[in-house]
Amino acid sequence: MPLWLPPLIAFIAGSIPFGLIIARVKGVNIREQGSGNIGATNVLRVIGKPYGIACLLLDFLKGFLPTLLAISIYLIIGKNAQMSVESLQELGTIFPVVDAWKAQTLIILTGLAAILGHNYSPWIGFKGGKGIATSGGVLIALMPVGVLILLLIWLLLFFGTRYVSVASIGTALAVPFLTIYGSYSHGYLADGTWNKPLFIFSIVIALMATWRHRSNIIDLKNGREHKFTRKKK
Repeated sequence: MPLWLPPLIAFIAGSIPFGLIIARVKGVNIREQGSGNIGATNVLRVIGKPYGIACLLLDFLKGFLPTLLAISIYLIIGKNAQMSVESLQELGTIFPVVDAWKAQTLIILTGLAAILGHNYSPWIGFKGGKGIATSGGVLIALMPVGVLILLLIWLLLFFGTRYVSVASIGTALAVPFLTIYGSYSHGYLADGTWNKPLFIFSIVIALMATWRHRSNIIDLKNGREHKFTRKKK
């Protein structure tokens, strides 16, 4: 498989506006309802919980599956399963440990392409969602244990504030710190083998998620942000 193909596949998959499609099936133009965003939160708020959950899952998968494909194709001798070079070559493109950063970069670019496809879909005028669910899919493929911690952070922030935007921004900003701590705790910082492309990627998605939530930040300052509250019985 050509090296450039997984990032291209990721961008195309990421660009599918599932929120818009789901809403259209229900006869709703989601860009004219609620916050106007095509993401799962607005779909849930406008159309209902089952459709919001479906949108969340689909947006998650379009980040997770392309990144998993890249991990399966860009292989590092000594880092992946202990197999012969010939066996690895049958599975994908192999890189020696000294060039591990190349494989890591290609994997990161694939994940980033999925997020960019979601945030700036060419099918809807290079507009899109905020990329939280798609970023989550990418991160679960890259660092599954770390995402469990991020999920806990999101839940704590959400139930503590009842604002999805606060939970999403706070969790996104925690990603670089979690990434560097993971490298430190495994001893990769000390021996210099830590995944530098992943750390750079974590900073990029944290800044991107915060930027995509700039309207929510303004609404929070002005007291206009939608707050999820418990329904009274």
